[in-house]
Amino acid sequence: MKQTETRSRIKCIAFDFGGVVIHLSYEQAVRHFEEIGLKDARQHLDPFHQKGFFGELEEGKISAETFRRELSKLVGRELTLEECTYAWRGYVEAVPKRNLLALKALRKKGYRICLLSNTNPFMMGWARSSDFDGEGHGIDHYFDKLYLSYECKVMKPAQKIFQLMLQGEAVKPEEILFIDDSLTNCQVAERLGIPTLCPQNNADWTEDLMNLLNRHA
Repeated sequence: MKQTETRSRIKCIAFDFGGVVIHLSYEQAVRHFEEIGLKDARQHLDPFHQKGFFGELEEGKISAETFRRELSKLVGRELTLEECTYAWRGYVEAVPKRNLLALKALRKKGYRICLLSNTNPFMMGWARSSDFDGEGHGIDHYFDKLYLSYECKVMKPAQKIFQLMLQGEAVKPEEILFIDDSLTNCQVAERLGIPTLCPQNNADWTEDLMNLLNRHA
């Protein structure tokens, strides 16, 4: 668990989505894409940073419909949007209750909570629905603001998406804590003066985060 120290009062906490808020399964995603006909799925999918038209989808350069058409060409048959959603949902291994409870606790303590994620309309269609937490709430129930790559038109680790978040939250870099399981993303944030916490993928970060905040309250 890597973390940087800060002496400033943290006002806002920014979370990555996959691997932090939710648990990811790359292998399950590969299986789901293979099930809809993408036999070489492993060549097209990445655990952290999508490329090709998969990346263009997450960067907001193409729409969900355009992605469906491009994936249909690869598969060799006409896919539905529902099949594309099923394939992308393969990345979702679990939504740990402890993480959602931690987000609620942080908001009660007065922290502003935002999401900074490389993601796409298929994943967010599920995350923003009442199916997300099993209790009828979408992800917006747990966050004050979502900064999504396909809406921001830029992906981490580009500095621009961090700068958009800082502008949107109206905070100084040292006043926002960034939590991401990608060391590269954390390093870019640190170069901008943003303190970070870098847990392992799918690790329990809750205790380390609370300890860090208590030390710098």
